[in-house]
Amino acid sequence: MHLSSLKYGRTGRAHAKRASRIAACTALVLSAGMLLAAPASADDAKGAEAPKAVGSTPRMDISGDGKSDILYQTREGFLYLAPRTGVADYAFAFDDPNDRRVYKDVIAPGDLQGDGDPEILTLTASGTLTLHPCVGPDRVGGRPTWSGKGWQKYNKVVAPGDLTGDGHNDLIARTPAGDVYLYVSTGRIEGEPFEPAVKVASGWDAYDQIVGMNDSTGDGIGDVVTRTPAGDLYFHMGTGDPSKPFKEPSKIGYGYDTYNQLVGVDDINGDGLGDLMGRKENGDTYIYRALSNGHLRARIAGDFGWHKAAMLVGAGGNPDFGKRSVMGVTAEGSGYVYDSKNNGEFFARESRNAFPEGWVRVASSLGDDGRADNLLVENGRLYIAGEPMGDGWNIYNDLIGPGDLSGDGAGDILARDANGDLFLYQGNGKGTALAAKIKVGYGYGSYRHIVGAGDLTGDGRADVVAIAKDGTLYLYEGTGNASAPLKARVVIGTGFDIYNKFAAIGDLNGDGKADLVGVNGYGDLYRYTSTGTGKINKRVQIGYGFNTYKALY
Repeated sequence: MHLSSLKYGRTGRAHAKRASRIAACTALVLSAGMLLAAPASADDAKGAEAPKAVGSTPRMDISGDGKSDILYQTREGFLYLAPRTGVADYAFAFDDPNDRRVYKDVIAPGDLQGDGDPEILTLTASGTLTLHPCVGPDRVGGRPTWSGKGWQKYNKVVAPGDLTGDGHNDLIARTPAGDVYLYVSTGRIEGEPFEPAVKVASGWDAYDQIVGMNDSTGDGIGDVVTRTPAGDLYFHMGTGDPSKPFKEPSKIGYGYDTYNQLVGVDDINGDGLGDLMGRKENGDTYIYRALSNGHLRARIAGDFGWHKAAMLVGAGGNPDFGKRSVMGVTAEGSGYVYDSKNNGEFFARESRNAFPEGWVRVASSLGDDGRADNLLVENGRLYIAGEPMGDGWNIYNDLIGPGDLSGDGAGDILARDANGDLFLYQGNGKGTALAAKIKVGYGYGSYRHIVGAGDLTGDGRADVVAIAKDGTLYLYEGTGNASAPLKARVVIGTGFDIYNKFAAIGDLNGDGKADLVGVNGYGDLYRYTSTGTGKINKRVQIGYGFNTYKALY
């Protein structure tokens, strides 16, 4: 197979095993090149530069040198701490037997208990939020001191810094409906680290990114920056009042949709104010240093190659989970997997499996490990990742694994029978069992392709798309309700009958939104990236020679 633009090396690819501890972690110093003008579509800084502010303690000072570090997760689920320029990144591990899984998100709230060491929170797809202190001479992630369940009801959890002025950093969390809840820190890391949730805002579903900035104004209170899908940037200044922790938002820029992620990186230039980093699709980063009035200075060049990070701790986008690849199956039943580079392109294919006897589909993760699962039907028996799940599956002619459709945090399966009826099988979150089927639709026999893997609408819920025989592309938005998991269909494209193979690949370009690929009769591979609003961008050719496959999943 040939893929266009394979110009980047496979930095941080598969490793034999994760390091159990780090000998030492050094802070990140982002390379500061020549001062560049902000992009033509982004606002320049407004207002005079303020005097040096005191600011807040960096949330991510894992290495203990007083400067904020950058922690990131690779596609394979390995955690790394970014060191100084010229030094290789360090593997970072938690003293936790479950840390082999791919986390849905990692949140760095900072020092919650006042001992000078930061805490780190990990979030699984099933909604378990776990607190890890950084301990010991190497300041590695210690054994968990607390876990809480039910956090799958939120599509984004953010660490903005101290919102109440009590010296302890807090959390906010947003629901798919756009309601924001405040979790005030108790100053403990055992027992109950956070007070019960209090609703403090609504309408935040208008934003596709929410970035915790720590203190960007020098008043000791945490602040937040948000972005709309159109690229407008808003500043939410912290008030210190837990009943209303943010002032009314003020627009501070536009054109920030050029970045696939915005990241709160705390204080980069030593003035005590929390700064912002933008990552472009090609992995280049730019730094926006804060002024004390809520605005940002013109950007400067940061580092490059950051498409290696599938998830940056502190990034503002909704976390994606469960699938970042596509598998082609030949007529002989051989499978070849193309993994996402996280920049809109694929790595070269890798041989994985052979399915000579049955038919296969690839589902977004059905377990809590964050990895896609193969669904194989052979002689009427369903196998998930090689494990038998029961007989009678020969009544279905298609299986779709778009992710969590029921809102419980567990990946689910849709099955279509010969009559065109659609059934939901809820997963148990472990990939080991499925609940009894629920009929959730009919008339699906009219579609050439039905696919799904992730969120196309920006609400954090899994969605499904289908191509009719006339080439119309329909979106079925997920509801999070098991009895009616899909809303009524909406047309989002036409002319898709030119594709004889079509697949949902999860996030291909690093923005956390679900993307699609199609193969035409010539074998050319085209990418459709999601806008996060239920629409898709214009197609881009990213490969050719894919007519060697009978199917793409």
